[in-house]
Amino acid sequence: MAASPLSVSTQRRFTIGFSEILNFAYDAFCSNKLQFSLTALAMAVGTASVILVATIGLTGKQYILRQLQSIGTNMIYADYQGGAQRIESTPDPMTVEDVKAVREQVPAVVAASPTVALGDRISIGAGKQSDILVLGVDPDYMKVRNLKILAGRFFDSEDSAGRNKVAVITEKLAQKLYGSVPTSVGRVIKLSGGLPFTIVGVFKESVDTFGQSDIQEDTMLIPYTVSRFFVPTAAVYQIYFSVATAQDVLPATDAIKKVLQSRHRPESVYSVQNLTQLLTVAGRVADALTLILMLVAFVTLLVSGIGIMNIMLATVTSRIREIGIRKAIGATNRAIQFQFLAEAILISLAGGFVGTLAGLCIPVSVRLFTDYHLPISGLSAIIAIVVSSIVGIIFGTVPATRASQLDPVESLRYE
Repeated sequence: MAASPLSVSTQRRFTIGFSEILNFAYDAFCSNKLQFSLTALAMAVGTASVILVATIGLTGKQYILRQLQSIGTNMIYADYQGGAQRIESTPDPMTVEDVKAVREQVPAVVAASPTVALGDRISIGAGKQSDILVLGVDPDYMKVRNLKILAGRFFDSEDSAGRNKVAVITEKLAQKLYGSVPTSVGRVIKLSGGLPFTIVGVFKESVDTFGQSDIQEDTMLIPYTVSRFFVPTAAVYQIYFSVATAQDVLPATDAIKKVLQSRHRPESVYSVQNLTQLLTVAGRVADALTLILMLVAFVTLLVSGIGIMNIMLATVTSRIREIGIRKAIGATNRAIQFQFLAEAILISLAGGFVGTLAGLCIPVSVRLFTDYHLPISGLSAIIAIVVSSIVGIIFGTVPATRASQLDPVESLRYE
């Protein structure tokens, strides 16, 4: 059905009126370039701040998660906790047989290593001695703990099966004993009992845990089969496991606990944990910090909005006579209000687009000219544009309303 002549005429008048309002706003912007440009610049700074804060927050979050993942996202560790609420319970620690049982019954486990911690003393020259931590581990320990070999190699299954007296030491221990990492390989280190171990490699953790993990600064790793000569029992108080994918961590954690519990007395308690919860908490903390910084950036936008309101109030005062003339030739209060509101929105959008480009150009430039990959949040750019528009509407409403309510007769008399 064809539209009525009245509706077409009304639509035409609305279109013309809207275009005229935009033209008036543009002309006003051009006639007050300096004032409007400085106000738009403040909006640009606020908009760019929102995007850059989001970029910084995402970068920080990725860094934290990468550091935690370097420890071993797919790692699961089991500890013997003793007997639950029964002091008289006979100790029932884990053994190497538990490691074999888990590997047989939990298909997701791709690597595992028991650990036996031994304290010992070594000579560091000139008659001095130093305490070190000796850990008896399996060759899989390097994979499970995601260790980095700096020189030499890690002992292998042949060393373990042959009970070879070989060792891998930390980077700091190598520097402490021999002054450098490369010269440490091939040296012989003797424990307090006189038993010699040949150093076959030097390692470090992927992420420095500052001595808060099972590896201390002065740590020497030896084959688990050799460490058994130093302890009277076959007890294992900690076992490390690694699964194929991150999706296998949670189900494998439950399965490992069930296997351990089924092989021991019901009152025995075993703690089986992973880093998934820690990663989740770290992600939430990073998101919360990003949100707080975003709120601070939004304050900058609000300050810019106040600047828009001030400049528009000054503009209304300087154009009172123009408003009176427009009203005298038939302009309605709504048209006057829309005109000044459009000017405020134009200022905020101009600043918003410039700020968005600046906020996006900085991380893009870092990507192009460096090897570091800064994340770019498209959502933050959209939010920044939307917020800048809303700021223009909110803080432009007061000046626009004041302009529309001016009396035309008094406006024409204004000098």
